[in-house]
Amino acid sequence: MPWIHSLFGNTAAVATGVAAAQRVKGKTTRVLAQGGDGGTTDIGFGCLSGMFERNDDVLYICYDNEAYMNTGVQRSSATPPAARTATTVPIGQHPNGNVFGKGKSVPLIAMAHEIPYVATASVADLRDLEAKVTKAMSIHGARYIHIHVPCPLGWGADPAHTIKLARLAIESGLFPVFEAEHGEMTGHRSIREQVPVEDYLKLQKRFAHLFRNPKQVAVIAQLQAIADRNIRRFKLLEKKGAAV
Repeated sequence: MPWIHSLFGNTAAVATGVAAAQRVKGKTTRVLAQGGDGGTTDIGFGCLSGMFERNDDVLYICYDNEAYMNTGVQRSSATPPAARTATTVPIGQHPNGNVFGKGKSVPLIAMAHEIPYVATASVADLRDLEAKVTKAMSIHGARYIHIHVPCPLGWGADPAHTIKLARLAIESGLFPVFEAEHGEMTGHRSIREQVPVEDYLKLQKRFAHLFRNPKQVAVIAQLQAIADRNIRRFKLLEKKGAAV
């Protein structure tokens, strides 16, 4: 399969050029672009937004492990609040790391562009991921899939807990799983019972400072509020008595 290794931040632009060249040649080759959260939400964001705005015939997949993991675990705009990274070290009287960083939701930004297809997915559910990629490849125009991928090294977590962490991110509400077409939500993964964000945070050393004496109750409450807002916003909690 032909492939191109582009620069860190111009993945979407290169993919756009390849798709345009294939169209001019009269070929039906499908173009897939891939990047991490840093190269997608930060460095390559302008190119990606341009791809969305022009509705270029490219499927862009972002692998989100919530920091620049290949270059030393620096904070990205996908890094959650209060997470320890090499550039957000919890020190001083208020050791809360990246507590004020709100980050950005590229899936929601993609929806605002009203492109044909947007989806979030997780390594916790590979069948769902496979179905979404298959669906995206059947559609023409700009498409975006955002995949949540825990990083054991960067998160300070046991590799054996990778899938468990990914599942807890979903079940706590911190990572909503949904689909959208042309700016409108068309589906979401429901949660039978929301788990506390603490269950997710405690398994990661990047949040260990929140649980030292004194416990950072206010910061944990901020993270819980983010999860609760996602639950309400995306209507993720199953209604009691609803059919499964």
